[in-house]
Amino acid sequence: MSIIKDIRRTLRPYGKTAQAILRWKRFSFREAPPIFGNSKPKSGSHLLLQILNGFTQIMPYRCVDADPIRTIEKDGRRKSKEEILNELKGVPQGVIGWGYVEATKENASFLTAAGRVNYFIYRDPRDVLISQVFFATDMHGEHGMHDYYNSLPDVAARLKVAITGVDHGGLFMVNVRQRYEGVFQWLEQKNVMCIRFEDLINSRDVTLNAMLDEVEKTGYKIPTSRQKALAVLVEAIQPKKSHTFRSGKTGGWKEHFTDEHKRLFKDVAGDLLVRLRYEKNNDW
Repeated sequence: MSIIKDIRRTLRPYGKTAQAILRWKRFSFREAPPIFGNSKPKSGSHLLLQILNGFTQIMPYRCVDADPIRTIEKDGRRKSKEEILNELKGVPQGVIGWGYVEATKENASFLTAAGRVNYFIYRDPRDVLISQVFFATDMHGEHGMHDYYNSLPDVAARLKVAITGVDHGGLFMVNVRQRYEGVFQWLEQKNVMCIRFEDLINSRDVTLNAMLDEVEKTGYKIPTSRQKALAVLVEAIQPKKSHTFRSGKTGGWKEHFTDEHKRLFKDVAGDLLVRLRYEKNNDW
């Protein structure tokens, strides 16, 4: 079965390119600007991916890259800066790249060069914690926290660990505040459109139009009318088709956070939610 999957993965770019040639009646895909979609894990990356796939229907791109560019491999190995930069530079012309990439000097310098388009999606840290706990516990047996989470008695206990982090017995995970240091680094970058997951859910059309505006800021004119382009992107958004889908709603943390979780989160995270504009103060 894995051999068949490998064959399909190898042939996928050729099939997608052939489809793009027929759709756009061209062999060259150098006109539209390079696009990279970036995310914090469990923050809406697959929602963003669906939108990027919609882009290939309204602008002449070959396809969206099949695999994300990761800072940390699934086996826990952290890639070198050189490896990541080489992967970013290796995204083929006319292919939309995506991944989970940190805002190192090298990455930011390359991605924010003139003529490029960058999206970075992030989400309410409280919802991210809930998503991570359920994903690691129930949906991904190879996750580094899978065994440990399952050794705990319930969701409440797992959520406490997700908030505070863990460092013992060879197991390490940063706390919620440390987890968002990289988000602020991207928020400070120029030529990066930072998108809140909640805005894509609750202010969908406004946010999608802003994403299309971001493309045209490069001087490129999208060949599809804005009305049709918006309709295509709305149709492309189908959260339940994501293999990591559990809940596409916002504010789900309220169903799991007890008063104790709230106190613990505030102690560890400090003013994190205020800085991210999810709360006006810490009296939530």
